[in-house]
Amino acid sequence: MREFETFEDVLQCVGQELAVSGWVVITQERIDQFAQASGDHQWIHIDPKRAAQGPFKSTIAHGFLSLSLIPHLFERCLTMPPSSMGINYGLNKVRFTDVVEVNSSIRAKFTLAGADLFKDPLGLQTVWDVELSKEGGKKPVCVAQCVWRHYA
Repeated sequence: MREFETFEDVLQCVGQELAVSGWVVITQERIDQFAQASGDHQWIHIDPKRAAQGPFKSTIAHGFLSLSLIPHLFERCLTMPPSSMGINYGLNKVRFTDVVEVNSSIRAKFTLAGADLFKDPLGLQTVWDVELSKEGGKKPVCVAQCVWRHYA
């Protein structure tokens, strides 16, 4: 677990790979719950029998399910300085570069691409290059650039 005590500590790490999370298993139950929450009921995600006959031979996770796990994976390997709140400020780039078959495990690598202090109110904006990989995979399943704000 990488822990930062101050915003200034974070600023000193721009350009560095700072953490790799542990693995999270993508179960069919998780995929089904995401389908319910998102309204995306595409058969490739929720119909194991039909998906077994499809191009991936099993159901696959929604790309946005993988993307939505980034904050969870972040919290498992990095602790930001104490703040009154942190928010997801947006994404600069996202690509889904491979599929995540049911029962695969994924993890995230976090590189701090940028960090800047802002005022009114005082805070820190961070930009993270995130690479999600699948256990045993040859290429990332998702690459994203996430922007978060942390308020003092």
